[in-house]
Order: sequence, then structure tokens, then C-alpha cells
Amino acid sequence: MNHRLAVCLFAFASLPALAAPPAPTRGELLYTTHCIACHNSQMHWRDKRLATDWASLQAQVRRWQGVAKLGWNEDDILEVTRHLNERIYRYAPSGDRITSMR
Repeated sequence: MNHRLAVCLFAFASLPALAAPPAPTRGELLYTTHCIACHNSQMHWRDKRLATDWASLQAQVRRWQGVAKLGWNEDDILEVTRHLNERIYRYAPSGDRITSMR
């Protein structure tokens, strides 16, 4: 019985590590901190959205961080673009190594 109990406890103790969600990416953190208050999922799924491909999505992220005076650098813009693309848009990456999804 002690052996069974030890096996059960070991199995139970390892579950939280397996079930833990992945840590949020930098892009996700930036987006949820600065953008989500105005840009809910309806904003991204509307018919007249301005982001129609990878380049325009990145341009919109760059534009709106400027409007909000967030002072993001190019890496921040790229990370938020990646986050939005992975979660919502699923556009093909650009051919440019610097601005694509690396």
C-alpha cells in the first residue's frame, strides 16, 4: 500500500507542471497591457479591418503604438505583430527576414 501511495503522490505532484499554461510572450504582454482595452476581438474581426496581410498588420501595430505614444522599438512592434498574427490573423510572413516572423 505504501508503494501505491507513493506512486499516486508522485503522479499527482507532476500534474501541475504538465498542465501549466505557457508563459505569455512579450508581444502578448505588451498587447494586453496597452491595447486590449480598446482593441477587443470584435475590432480584429470586423469587415473593414485595415490589416489585410502581414505587412499591413505590422504597419497598423506601428501606427497605433505611435498614436498611443507608447514608444515601442521595432522589436516590440514585431512581437505584438507576431502575437496578433498567431492568435487572430494567420497571415503568411513577409519575405523580409528582418520584419517577418523569424
